[in-house]
Amino acid sequence: MKSESGKHFAPGAYKFTVKNTAEAVALIRERLGPHARVLSVRAVERSGLKKFFGAPRLEVVAQVDPSPALPGQIASAALNAISSDEALPEGLPSRDESAATDPRNRLAPLPSSLGLSGLLRRSGITETALNRLQAGVNWNELNELPLHRALAETSRLLRTQADARAARPPLSRAAFLGAPGVGRTTALCKWLSQEVFRRARLGHVVSVEFDRANALGPLPVFSEALGVPLAHFPCETQAAVPGGFVYFDLPAFSSRRPGDNAPLAEFLDREQIKERVLVLNAAYDRASLRDAYAAGRDLGATHLVFTHLDEVPQWGKLWDYLFDDEVEPLFLATGPSLTGDCEEDVAGAIMRRTLPEDAS
Repeated sequence: MKSESGKHFAPGAYKFTVKNTAEAVALIRERLGPHARVLSVRAVERSGLKKFFGAPRLEVVAQVDPSPALPGQIASAALNAISSDEALPEGLPSRDESAATDPRNRLAPLPSSLGLSGLLRRSGITETALNRLQAGVNWNELNELPLHRALAETSRLLRTQADARAARPPLSRAAFLGAPGVGRTTALCKWLSQEVFRRARLGHVVSVEFDRANALGPLPVFSEALGVPLAHFPCETQAAVPGGFVYFDLPAFSSRRPGDNAPLAEFLDREQIKERVLVLNAAYDRASLRDAYAAGRDLGATHLVFTHLDEVPQWGKLWDYLFDDEVEPLFLATGPSLTGDCEEDVAGAIMRRTLPEDAS
């Protein structure tokens, strides 16, 4: 059997080039059967002008595994195989937005024999979030309820805990921070579109570079289309109009070498930029997410954005980042569009994609 590209590396191993994770799952199941396992996944950047206008593609290497695979194992392996070193180039759109609504990515009803804790784990709830629930005074009471009521009450408790932080004023003068490949500039463009189209605000954007270039991606053209001036530092960093915004597009930080982030920290402090938006790629594995989050917190992150949600079948791991009282979730980027695919009800969206609709 030949792969879609016509190449294979060893007996039983095949390479596929696909548009997104959902297509990879469907193709592997069709060609290699339910017992296939993913060996590696890497993003393949398009060449020439296509890199700006065409979505990037994924190169997936899969192998037939004689041991039975659990439902959803292929998708999970494909997502977890994407490391920070294989992230998409900055500024490129994330993936085909159809993955977010693909029926294959929806949670199946879970068996009630698992109990409340088992159902929550199967739904993607992390141990951190589960431990918070179990430490509550009403955990025993929850376990005595019928499962459908227990899940509804659990959903309410998670939402309450995630929204417990004090309300902050709207963003006005903020820097967007993130590691390479997380879609930091794309996230900034999404936020600009919300500011201009939904809230009818005025302002400008400042691009900053230090000892390395800061790839602007679609930002210059997009800013011009919105009528938002784009300036290059050194320039005026205060609002140019009363009540206007100023957003800063900064170079990527390093989540592995904190010492390399000193110029970023110095700039933020020198310019007295108090609002700092940390952008994380939700498709990263948990270890990479934790490292990037820690680096962002060291830089004084006050707000949080998750990108590439269209590539993540289960969003349960994101609960861990909603309980930090010092960092306010700003929005979820659920697709590649620069003027949409922006979910600002973060806790509500994660709740809807985490807990099963039917536990009977």
